Amino acid sequence: MSRLVFATAILMLWVAPGWAGDDPLVRARLLYNQRQFEAAVSAAEQARLTPARADLADLVAARAYLEQFRLSVMSADLTSARDRLRRIDPLRFAARERLEYVVGLGETLFFDGAFGAAATVFESVLQSREVLTGEARERVLDWWASASDREAKPRSDIDRQGIYQRIRTRMEEEIATHQGSAAAAYWLAAAARAQGDLQAAWDAAQAGWVRAPLTSDRGAALRADLDLLVLRAIVPDRAKVTAQSPETLRAEWERFKELWNR
Repeated sequence: MSRLVFATAILMLWVAPGWAGDDPLVRARLLYNQRQFEAAVSAAEQARLTPARADLADLVAARAYLEQFRLSVMSADLTSARDRLRRIDPLRFAARERLEYVVGLGETLFFDGAFGAAATVFESVLQSREVLTGEARERVLDWWASASDREAKPRSDIDRQGIYQRIRTRMEEEIATHQGSAAAAYWLAAAARAQGDLQAAWDAAQAGWVRAPLTSDRGAALRADLDLLVLRAIVPDRAKVTAQSPETLRAEWERFKELWNR
């Protein structure tokens, strides 16, 4: 069900207004935000030559290596990211950089397969006093739900039910205050389906489709993700427990989409 981790995981790094563009640390952050990860690592290594900026440089390099690992799945990139995070002294960071550091820890735990620990770390970010907004919050919310989903899969049924209920509760709260949250719209449907609450999953998918224009890209990504979820997961599951055929349910979904497409 994960919609994020291998597709749109990048979190933008903060660049302070007015910082000089010829500063290697600023350049590293800008290159990271432009998805030029190898160049970002090179600029960060240059910035690290100034001892007072070594921790900040390692933070940028670690996050860049994590993005490279997400794309390449090369263990050396994950090892490099972990090595740089380990040698950082986060107590030297301001609140913003400390939050970026914690996100890096969560990503590393996720890629290491420590999904429960990763979910715990991401939840601490969501509840932080340093409030995330916009796309940054969306990405952390997606990371948290994806980690929780992975943690739930090998558990007993009763444990899985509890984990997916927590996802549903958080997403209901999120969408109540952030109507344009694509992550919340998707995970409301996905978690309901994982619980076996197929009518609620169907209803949430329809609601997400209708609300999709409120998202930052006017619904393009959310609708594509919901379409896959419905056709590959919700429709087959509903067909098994109802008297309707998969073809009938797919046709019903297509008719619904047609009413709201634009």
